[in-house]
Amino acid sequence: MKNLMSDAELIRHSNAVVAGTTDIEPAAGVDTADCEGVLFIVSLGAITAGAVTSVKAQQSSAADGAGDAFADLEGSEIAVADDDDNQLVYVDVRRPTERFVRCVVARGTENAVVDGITAIKYGLRKRPA
Repeated sequence: MKNLMSDAELIRHSNAVVAGTTDIEPAAGVDTADCEGVLFIVSLGAITAGAVTSVKAQQSSAADGAGDAFADLEGSEIAVADDDDNQLVYVDVRRPTERFVRCVVARGTENAVVDGITAIKYGLRKRPA
């Protein structure tokens, strides 16, 4: 039996964020130079009725987007319904064209709680220490 985690690395991409309407944009992207791709898992909490929430991936050639701003990955945006309380949403980016990838949660209109964003790098060429 193959061990799923033998060629993967888990990263806490963003900590929990209380209810609010501001976007969650991690300052740094996940470095994908040494892997096949990265899977982002967004843990949602309570979402107020009428909230406009979505999840998407962005990429850049710079870790912090300096000099090369993070740009949306076309087709990666997922709309989150206002009754999707306590659900998981995932975005899988396989073979990104830029080195650094991040997951952004756009929140507007009403409060939406995000319990955190986890990144799983898979297809590692080198195992983490």
